[in-house]
Amino acid sequence: MGSIVAENRKSLMLFSGQGFPELADEIGQVLGVAPTPSDSYEFANGELFVRFRESVRGSDAFVVQSVTEGVNRWVMETLIMIDALKRGSAKRITVVLPFYPYSRQDKKHRGREPISARLVADLLKTAGANRILTVDLHTAQIQGFFDGPVDHLFAMDILAEYVEKKFAGRPMTVVAPDSGRVRVAERWTDRLGGCPLAFIHKTRDPMKPNQVVANRVVGEVEGRVCLIVDDMIDTGGTIAKAADILFDEGAADVIVASTHALLSDPATERLKNSRISEVVVTNTLPLTPEKQLDKITVLSIAPLLARAIREVFDDGSVTTLFGGLS
Repeated sequence: MGSIVAENRKSLMLFSGQGFPELADEIGQVLGVAPTPSDSYEFANGELFVRFRESVRGSDAFVVQSVTEGVNRWVMETLIMIDALKRGSAKRITVVLPFYPYSRQDKKHRGREPISARLVADLLKTAGANRILTVDLHTAQIQGFFDGPVDHLFAMDILAEYVEKKFAGRPMTVVAPDSGRVRVAERWTDRLGGCPLAFIHKTRDPMKPNQVVANRVVGEVEGRVCLIVDDMIDTGGTIAKAADILFDEGAADVIVASTHALLSDPATERLKNSRISEVVVTNTLPLTPEKQLDKITVLSIAPLLARAIREVFDDGSVTTLFGGLS
């Protein structure tokens, strides 16, 4: 006999970073597999250490990490986890990043600027990642930065289903907070049955990050519920100013749907004092108690991530979860 025939068995193993372990636990509950126990701690000088307590040899490993505040720490922990899995002989390593770090730095606006989103992709690949699974990238082109498969998931159906039930029967306009979000807003109008589309024309000073000047609204908003859609809420300046101009144009109500709730200071205070009636987000990132407001509704992204992980593990099609969107 010239060969040895072995029965090929696949094993799915889930691994959780410390950025938001509750999300990994929730994903594990949907999948029916608990995150693998690990020892994770920080040395006195800030160096991180991670070791998994169980063998990972030959496994299909899924590393779940929510890159929340302290971004650089969680990026580094992710790289260390990938390296530990690679050196432990995991067969395939998929990095599940519900929020892709540095995604806003996806191109050069001026000379001598970095493209940090590409750098993150290079770091992940060099560490040993075979695949990336993420939700609502700031721009779809980031998929091309990684030399391997990228599964780009969309939270729109989760958010839209809630909005449809909550505001059924009321005339609605989908609003893009700037020209860069118009394509996303168009998908929302299709999802909500062809309601009108509007967008805010604004300018931004490239020398002053997180500062926006809103100019005017283009579209039908008077007497309607205006749904502002965006991929992330950072300091809240964009949506707060957009809401003010929409009310000035006669909007009946303003709500917001966004995937990633970064809510960096002073976002919580801005949202609290704004005339926005409700902000609907997902739990791709954790909301600490001081960031939780009555007007913020958090929907779980875990079932979607679990379904996608299962499709990847079974060599199925992630794209079919979204009707071919990419």
